[in-house]
Formats: sequence, structure tokens, C-alpha cells
Amino acid sequence: MKQNTLKAPFSVAGKGLHTGIDVEATFNPAPENTGYVFKRIDLEGAPTIEALAENVVATNRGTVVANRSNKEVKVSTIEHALAALYAAGIDNCLIELNAPELPILDGSAIEYCNKIEEAGIAEQAAEKEFYVVKHRIKVVDETTGSSLIVLPDDDFSIDTMIEFDSPVLSNQFASLNSIKDFKKEIAGSRTFVFVREILPLVENNLIKGGDLDNAIVIYDKPMSQDELNKIADVAGVERRQADKLGYLNNKPLDYPNEPARHKLLDVMGDLALIGRPLKGRIVATRPGHTINTKLSNQIRKELRYQNVQAPVYNPNDAPIMDINRIRELLPHRYPMQLVDKVIEMSDSYIVGVKNVTSNEPFFQGHFPEEPVMPGVLQIEAMAQVGGLLVLSSVDEPERYSTYFMKIDNVKFRQKVVPGDTLIFHISFMTPLRRGCAVMKGYAFVGEKIVSEVEFMAQIVKNK
Repeated sequence: MKQNTLKAPFSVAGKGLHTGIDVEATFNPAPENTGYVFKRIDLEGAPTIEALAENVVATNRGTVVANRSNKEVKVSTIEHALAALYAAGIDNCLIELNAPELPILDGSAIEYCNKIEEAGIAEQAAEKEFYVVKHRIKVVDETTGSSLIVLPDDDFSIDTMIEFDSPVLSNQFASLNSIKDFKKEIAGSRTFVFVREILPLVENNLIKGGDLDNAIVIYDKPMSQDELNKIADVAGVERRQADKLGYLNNKPLDYPNEPARHKLLDVMGDLALIGRPLKGRIVATRPGHTINTKLSNQIRKELRYQNVQAPVYNPNDAPIMDINRIRELLPHRYPMQLVDKVIEMSDSYIVGVKNVTSNEPFFQGHFPEEPVMPGVLQIEAMAQVGGLLVLSSVDEPERYSTYFMKIDNVKFRQKVVPGDTLIFHISFMTPLRRGCAVMKGYAFVGEKIVSEVEFMAQIVKNK
């Protein structure tokens, strides 16, 4: 799959939920591999902030990210916009705004979804990079009882459960089984607040832009009429009867479980801070911005340590190229044929496999008492896999051969020994031009990179 950006810019305007000031934000197309970036055009120099988990500085009633070099440059309440971009498959977007937070609009993500649909989506040349969940991940907040569990799955889905000590809003469940259903099932769900929380939030200089149109307000604990009147006056909304518990907002709920659906929306927005789409199933119990961003940050740490994930290898799957087809394309034979099969291939990358056995002839001298696969042969194996990728781009590939021209930026990270299965991922760094290809190769054992290289190869017609 290819990366996507907006086909055309669009703008939204409205009040900031916490600041109460008028905000305008413009969402612009962005180049490949940009990610989501905020630009504070109201500040000198128009500083930018990358929407990544390591840049989160606060999670109180919304997610706040800050500039890495100047933590005073912030943007808050970003989760609704990010959820809409994430659900639409937008990978790269520059968001210019004239305030320290995005507008709350109606308290949901539906306007962002509508604007994205109107602007259109443009496919880009670069490959989309996923974070593929390969094992169970769990984060827990012992204080609140919140937890997020991520399980391997072929696609993206979320189950969300919320629980409150409230006769009006107690336990609710919401589920999104396909991200394609986000706009229809989730995007219109509004944020919510309990009446008993309003005064503390106001005292903390928050929710200045909140009202009964952009939030579900829940009155669930009886209080005196005078006390409820005071809260209504502070919040700037009309007074209500103190003897009637329930939802106080002007617009009725779209769904009986709208609060749970909104919590699911928040989870999606916070997971967008991983910086790439996720393939996995999330089970969220009593989620909130703190634990959501904790999970995103944990995954980000893994990606910073190893930016490229190992390809998924299932030995039960039939190969795209077996050893016989490889021999038809490559001139290499024993003891120099160093790729056993190809398990995945597109027009821009290829994944090959080499099973390293104790019978390899190079182990006789490298080294007899401590067999280690020579690094140069790992690079040679990657070049052979890359050769198969290059040959797949021409007609009658059997009539061509590929040759090394240059290698750069070689790194060896750990030993390769008998019993290891090497997985090679080779991709084009530039388009094939004049018979020359520049490629990037990674070799994995399990989930770890053991070596990597950049190299140039030339395709030559056989005489």
C-alpha cells in the first residue's frame, strides 16, 4: 500500500474547548514521510510540532504535544482531528493553526471526516509503513484500573469498555471491527463530562469553550438547586431542574452508548501518535488519554530502537519463488547460492529467506570452534535477493544478470550462527534508471536486525 495525503487543503474554525478563543486550523497536503505535523502560525518563526507520542507533555482532559526544543510551544485537544486523519488513511498532513489548541467544533470528529472527504485523498509514491502487532502487548494503570491490550490481527479494530460509579452512565461497550466504518459508527460521538467535574475543571482554567452543544453533560449525583444554578452560571449555560438526573445537553444522544464510542474515538486519535498505522486488535478497558499515550509511547520506543520491523514469516505459506525458480533467474550455484525462497514481493520491495545450517561450507574456516556466518556473505545474500527484485522489473528476466556496483552504510549488529533463519527485506531507494538500481537491505533473525546495507546494482543483458 502507498502513503496518502490530502488532495487539497481544507479549514475548520470554532472555539477552543479549554481556552475558549476563536481558532482556525488549515489542513494541508504534505510530502511523503512527513507524518502529522502542527504549525503554530500565530507564533514568531511559525514553529512546528510533530504529532508523536514522545512529544506528549500533558493528558488532562485532552492530549497535548509540544515542540521538542521549546516545550512552551504546544497544541492541545488534537485527538479528534488525528482520529479522523488516521481513519481516512492519511499518512502525511501539515496542520497550520493560529492558537494553542484545535477547535472543539461539536465535540466529535464528524466535521473533520466530512472535510477530508470533500478535499479528497491523493496517493503518494512511498510505501505505507505499518506497525504490525506480532505478540500480545499490555499496559496497565494500577491506580485507575485502566488497561489496554493489543493482540495480533490482520487488520485494525478496537473494543472499548467504560465503567463509572454513576446511576446514569455506568458500564458501556463499543466496538469498531473495520476502520472503514469509523465515520458512520464512531466519528459523530461527542465528548462528555459530569456536572460534578465542571467546577474543578473551571478552577483549573479549563473548558472555557465548553457548552451544551459541544459536549454531553451528565447530571448523575443530586445536588441543591442553588449549587446546580451556580455551576450553570459558571459554565454559561441555562439552568436546569436539580431533581431531574440524566443528560443535560441540547442535542439528544445519537447512540445509547455514545460515551463509549467517544472513548473509542479518543483511543484511535492517541494511537495515531505512533506515527504509522497499526495492524492489530485493541481491547481498551476504562481508557483515557494517559494510558492511551502510554501505549503509543511504548511502541514508539520500540520503533526508535529498530525503525524497521521484521517481515512476517509463516513457513507454512507457499513461496512466491521456490529454489527452482530462483535458479532460473540467478546464475549462482553451490556454494554461492544464498537465498532459498522468496515469500513476498511488490514492485518496490522483496522478502527472501535463507536457512543457515551447520553444513554451510564457510563454517569450516569461519570459525571451526565458533561457527559464524561472514558478514560479507550476508551482504552477498541481500544482493542476490535484490537481484531478483530488479529482474522482476524486466521482460524475459532469464536473459539478464545483476552485478554489484557499490555498497554503503554497512552495519553488522549481531552474529548469525547455524540454526538461524535469515529474513531479507530489500527495497528500492530510487527508481530503476538506465539499468541501475539503488536499494536498501535489512537482514533479520527473528525480530532483530542482524545487518543492513545500501547498495547499487546494475542489470546487464547476457551475451
